[in-house]
Amino acid sequence: MVLSYSNQQFLNVAQTEYQRAWVEIDLQALRENVRQLRQILAPQTQLMAVVKADAYGHGVTQVAKTVLEAGACWFAVATSQEGVELRNAGIDAPILVLGAINSPSEIAVVAKYELQPTLCTPQQALIFSETLGKRGHSLAVHLNLDTGMSRLGTPWTEAVAFVQFVQQLPGLELASVYSHFATADDVDGGFMYLQQRRFQDAVAQLKDHGLYPPMLHIANSAATLRDRSLHYHLVRVGLAIYGLYPSPQLQPAVRLKPVMQVKARVTQVKTIPPHTGVSYGHLYQCDRATRIAVVGIGYADGVPRLLTQKMQVLIRGQKVPQIGAITMDQLMLDVSNIPDLQPGEIVTLLGQDGEQQITADDWANTIGSISWEILCGFKKRLPRVYC
Repeated sequence: MVLSYSNQQFLNVAQTEYQRAWVEIDLQALRENVRQLRQILAPQTQLMAVVKADAYGHGVTQVAKTVLEAGACWFAVATSQEGVELRNAGIDAPILVLGAINSPSEIAVVAKYELQPTLCTPQQALIFSETLGKRGHSLAVHLNLDTGMSRLGTPWTEAVAFVQFVQQLPGLELASVYSHFATADDVDGGFMYLQQRRFQDAVAQLKDHGLYPPMLHIANSAATLRDRSLHYHLVRVGLAIYGLYPSPQLQPAVRLKPVMQVKARVTQVKTIPPHTGVSYGHLYQCDRATRIAVVGIGYADGVPRLLTQKMQVLIRGQKVPQIGAITMDQLMLDVSNIPDLQPGEIVTLLGQDGEQQITADDWANTIGSISWEILCGFKKRLPRVYC
């Protein structure tokens, strides 16, 4: 298996002087979010930081090192490649791979880098055992029970047979049994608690057969913020460590601060006469003489084209409307209210400027998406600046 990764640029704040656009990551906010989350956990409950998708676009290496310092104990990734990237960065904490793995060559990579895979079916467990053969020591594995997500996992009603089968296979050591909530961020917690009851019933059946998994976990960010009874031995927290809430009703639980800001520079300022079209398709026709600013960021960087003429940005602490179609590398603003604006000035697309703030939730709500998608959408051609 060939494992390769795109090079990620890392800059300090001073170097942004030469950048058209960049992503700023507030490591102190990240640390504080982890500390806030740990305060609502029982002492015996560990925090697993979900750092898949390049830590939701924040840069996995720096995020992993920072959250470890702040008190996280585990990491969760989606793929073995993401786990290998952490190992190559010097991270030796336990790493759970959430995605299903069936390829013998990928299983060999998992074993080599001491990653901990998710097993979703007895057939998958058998492939692991046969591939590992007489390795000399067992590989820690986590069993996923489907309690209602209808994605990965063996039905919760078959938990006993699943665990018994895995425990008799050579080369595998049971590390945990877990499940995943489908609706923990809904106002109505009815189905979430049905999933919890199914999970508890499965665990009770295991105990009745003398089977005691070392760890149990089911809580994502929403469940972690919502109810301490859902925490078990560890919680898997993604969105919350990056400073966003899975749903508004969970905000009172802890005080979180967004970790990511997205900024760009004005590249040109001009005044156009009345009845002039702006950008592709002339979706915007100015009805007066309009001072416009061109900004060096576009949909190829992660600004959704669906935000065309529906978004605002911050300049000098005030909101400014975006006009015309958002293009691949640039977008335009109506800056008529800032007559002395000059090329090179900083535009905040996401983040805080003075008393004003624009969040990933604002963008997501505007285009009918979710904040997870917004965060993960910022491409690697935008340098990450850690401050």
